Amino acid sequence: MRKYLAFFRLRFSMDLQYRAAAFAGVITQFAWGTMEILMFRAFYQADASAFPMSFQATASYVWMQQAFLALFMAWMMENDIFDAILNGNIAYELCRPINIYRMWFARSLANRFAKALLRCLPILLTAMLLPAPYGLMMPVNPEAFLLFFLTLLLGTGVTVSFCMLIYMTTFFTISPMGIRMIAISGVEFLSGAVIPLPFFPDKIRHVLELLPFASMQNVPLRIYSGDLTGACMWQAVFLQVFWLAALTLAGEFLNMLAMKRITVQGG
Repeated sequence: MRKYLAFFRLRFSMDLQYRAAAFAGVITQFAWGTMEILMFRAFYQADASAFPMSFQATASYVWMQQAFLALFMAWMMENDIFDAILNGNIAYELCRPINIYRMWFARSLANRFAKALLRCLPILLTAMLLPAPYGLMMPVNPEAFLLFFLTLLLGTGVTVSFCMLIYMTTFFTISPMGIRMIAISGVEFLSGAVIPLPFFPDKIRHVLELLPFASMQNVPLRIYSGDLTGACMWQAVFLQVFWLAALTLAGEFLNMLAMKRITVQGG
């Protein structure tokens, strides 16, 4: 475990150096969040009763989504990992007494946490200063705030575990581009990144909430905004734990198969 923590610390420290990129990301995400909220505002002005969430809750959902975007964006994968698999540089990693899957998992977590740490505070502070109902509202109660942080970590774990499956499938394909594009498109739509899941028709939403994609950003953001409470909230937390374990085990299994069939050619 200590060696994987070392990989985590090294990658975390390295990514904290990119402050200019983080500043550009803050500007971009704040502008995108503003446009998204104004778009929702136009729909709410037409018929607010047609929506399952209040506009204030939707605005908070969008701001929290933008603040912690680095934790949940499935398209933020490491090209270095894909390149190492495709060009044979993974041979250098195999010389180390480590588990490839766990090392990449630690690196991916560190990469996301570092980017989120640099970007979240400016966005959250600015959103809190905006007037209601456009700004970020406070959590409904302290318990929801604590549970938000727990589900935030679990959702990040589910996201990384899913991305690790994409890395592992690269060992069995000629190119990762096809499955990568399909997976990213599916995650963005089915996880609530484009439209919050409560906005879907009930029959479709009930199915989507059982899938691993709903255990990513959907759960923590809805808990914070007060849309997910009671028994449904605890069911969502249980599903997060289940999908984190299931996807991680699936990734470890694919890693085991890949290590048995991997071939590195060259001198």
